[in-house]
Amino acid sequence: MLYYLFDWLDKNLNIPGTGVFHYISFRTAIAGLVSLFLSLIIGKYVIKLLQKRQIGEDIRDLGLTGQIEKKGTPTMGGIIILFSILIPVLLFNRLDNIYILLMIATTIWLGLLGFLDDYIKIVKKNKSGLSSKIKLLGQSVLGLSVGLILFFHPDVVIMEKEANPDYVKTEEVLRIENSSTVDKYKKIETGKSTKTTIPFIKNNEFDYAVLLKWVGKDYKKWAWLIYVPIIIFIICAVSNGTNLTDGLDGLAISTSGIIGATLGILAYVSGNTIFADYLNIMYIPNTGELMIFTGALVGACLGFYWWNSYPAKVFMGDTGSLALGGIIAVFAIIIRKELLIPILCGIFFVQTISVIIQVSYFKYTKKRYGEGKRIFLMTPIHHHYQKKGIHEAKIVQRFIVIAIILAIVTIVTLKLR
Repeated sequence: MLYYLFDWLDKNLNIPGTGVFHYISFRTAIAGLVSLFLSLIIGKYVIKLLQKRQIGEDIRDLGLTGQIEKKGTPTMGGIIILFSILIPVLLFNRLDNIYILLMIATTIWLGLLGFLDDYIKIVKKNKSGLSSKIKLLGQSVLGLSVGLILFFHPDVVIMEKEANPDYVKTEEVLRIENSSTVDKYKKIETGKSTKTTIPFIKNNEFDYAVLLKWVGKDYKKWAWLIYVPIIIFIICAVSNGTNLTDGLDGLAISTSGIIGATLGILAYVSGNTIFADYLNIMYIPNTGELMIFTGALVGACLGFYWWNSYPAKVFMGDTGSLALGGIIAVFAIIIRKELLIPILCGIFFVQTISVIIQVSYFKYTKKRYGEGKRIFLMTPIHHHYQKKGIHEAKIVQRFIVIAIILAIVTIVTLKLR
C-alpha cells in the first residue's frame, strides 16, 4: 500500500526521496526491519496472552533430556510469524503482482490450516488434532490452485535467450539499483509453461511436459495434468518436512530463515535481466518483487528466533510450521527452482527420510520376524542425536551450520554445471 502512496507522491508532487520506494533493495531492507521489530513487539504480547489463556504444549514423556521442562510452554506462536510477514508485505509490495498474491494466499491458507490443527489439539484438548487426511487435503487444494495459476495465468511469463542473434526486446522494463534496463530476450513462454531448472546440468532447463510426449504432438496442451500433481507433491512434502523439523528449540525457524534468504537471492537473479544473462538462466519477469517478501520472511524468522531459541519461551506449532513449509515450496516453484529443494531444504529432507526409513523398516521387520526393529534410536533424526546424549542446543547449532553450507551449495549451482 505504501508503495502506491509514495509512487503517487513521486509522480504527481515530485517530493524528494519518495522515488526510493521504486528500488527493490530499499523495500526489501525496510520490510525486513519492520518484520523483525513487529515479531519482537507482537511476540511479547502474544506470549503473555497465550500464557494467560494457558495455551501451552502438552508434551508426552519420550525419555528425552529436558523434555518435561517444556511442558506448558505457550504454543501457536506461529501467529507471530504470520502477522510479521503479512503486514510488511501488504505495506511495501506491489499488490498487482501475481506472484506476491500467490505468496500471500499460501501464507494465509496454510496458516489457517495449522491454526485449526493447533486449536483442536490445545484448546479443544483433542490430542489428535486435524486428521492427516484433512491436512493433506488442505495442502493439496493449495497445490492444485498454485499449479493451475502458474500454468494458465497470462501474467506468468518465462523468457530465454534464443540460440540465434535475432533477438527481440521485451516490453518488460525492470527497475534495478541505478537505472532501468531491457535485455535482449525473446519471450519463449507466456503462461502454460512447465519448465524448471535442473541443478549441475549445463543446459539446465527441463520441461515436465516431455513426460507426456507419448500422447502425441499436442502433448503440451495437456502438460498441466503432469505439472499440477508434481506441484501438489512438492508442497505437501516440504510443508510436512518443516512440521517434522519443528521439534527442538529454534531449529525449524533458524533453518527456514536461511532457506528464505537463499530463495530471495535466487528470485533476484531470476528477475534481473543482467544477472539472468550472466548466469545463463531463465529470466522470469516480476520475480524481483519476491525479494520484499523474503525480506519480511527473514525478519519474521529472526524475530521469532529471539523468543524460540533455547530455552524457548514459545513454540510456533503447526500454525507456523505448515505455513513456513508451504511458503518455501511455493516460492521455489514460482522461480522454477523446486528441484533444488532436496539440496536447499536438506535438513527438512533428511528429517522426512529418517521417519520414512524408520517406519518402513519397523513394519518390514515386524512382518518378517514378528518383532519390529529400528535403525535410529528415535525419529525425526534430531531426536536420535538427543537420545545419544547430545544437548539440543548443540544439535540446533550444528544443523544451522549444515543449513548454511547447503544454502551456499545451492547458490553455487547457478554457475557450477
